Amino acid sequence: MSGLSKKRVLLIIGGGIAAYKTLDLIRRLREKGIAVRAVMTAAAQHFATPLSVASLSGEKVFTDLFSLTDEAAIGHIELSREADLIVVAPATADLLAKMAHGLANDLASTLLLATDKKILVAPAMNLRMWLAAPTVRNVATLRADGVIFSGPGDGDMACGEYGPGRMSEPLEILAAIEAALTGDTVLPLPAYPRADAAVAGALDGRRVVVTSGPTHEPIDPVRYIANRSSGKQGHAIAAAAQAAGASVTLVSGPVALADPAGVTTVHVETADEMRRAVEAALPADIFIGAAAVADWRTAETAPEKLKKAAGAEQSLTLVQNPDILAAIGWRDRDRPALVVGFAAETESLIEHAQKKRLAKGCDLIVANNVGRGSNVFGGEMNEVTLIAADGSERWPSLSKKEVATKLIARLARQLNEARI
Repeated sequence: MSGLSKKRVLLIIGGGIAAYKTLDLIRRLREKGIAVRAVMTAAAQHFATPLSVASLSGEKVFTDLFSLTDEAAIGHIELSREADLIVVAPATADLLAKMAHGLANDLASTLLLATDKKILVAPAMNLRMWLAAPTVRNVATLRADGVIFSGPGDGDMACGEYGPGRMSEPLEILAAIEAALTGDTVLPLPAYPRADAAVAGALDGRRVVVTSGPTHEPIDPVRYIANRSSGKQGHAIAAAAQAAGASVTLVSGPVALADPAGVTTVHVETADEMRRAVEAALPADIFIGAAAVADWRTAETAPEKLKKAAGAEQSLTLVQNPDILAAIGWRDRDRPALVVGFAAETESLIEHAQKKRLAKGCDLIVANNVGRGSNVFGGEMNEVTLIAADGSERWPSLSKKEVATKLIARLARQLNEARI
């Protein structure tokens, strides 16, 4: 079994005589341990049967965009995104044209437009169709869009002509698929102007305090208790608030990031230092506790490096750190109009975040899953759910800068609508 044994391919079979080759391609993908789900166009079903494709793939074959049972079971959006790679073989002139012009009038073309994964195509058509000016333009457009091409090659065609347009052989397509799957196949969400983007001036005259990064709680002069927070999300939020016109104080734990331009940054190490720095920065209109503050510290910090003795165990007495978020959320005097906390959870995300919002006296909790495989700590992307008194709102996977911009836009709108 190959190292790609857990990968998944969505195979879109177009209507061409070369469709019969996809049966061999499916068999070879399965031999590599790669799961295959297939979609067949109406034309493809004249050259290969859904039954034969389903028998080889071991999966249901999808054919109809408007199938109520298929939509209820998985839905065309989910179908386009659960795979690691989309493969179109044979990629007919018609399918290439639809892809190049963003048409979506059947299941295959809709999936190709809706997917968030890379696309690999294996063109197959008559040589004059391949060399025709519209096809040449469409291919150039698709290459510029990042579509991967396997072939076509030169060879004899079913029409009796010879030349370019012959679909690559299954082994050639398999090699191209394996090469594509060894890299990152996820496509980032294209940038677009959002109605909720934080506009310049949205927070003019407002004061915002943001905490970011981890805290380091010393055990001795060498060791400390910490966590994996990089501070990227908190720093991005501070920068977004400054860009929206706010006067921003960023209280940052130890991070390997530059201070955001135009932001007053206070560097701290421990939770107690962060608490004192936050209190000194008040009053403020908005407090955003994005820091991953250590929950515990040692009852006493050893004045010298602790030495290990052979065979002896070392125990540490831990005490709770000050709860900065709760102290701000339940503050009687000078409480910010909006208090926002973060909940980094590994299980029961919504349940734990709802409990945290109530316990800490927050107006809003930004919850994210930091469990194994999430790559949130230290990564560039984040997928969050906002928990408020009136319900929750799940956002798609976005860059941390996009999350920051969207969050600041929401908070600015909430302040202005409430006329606070």
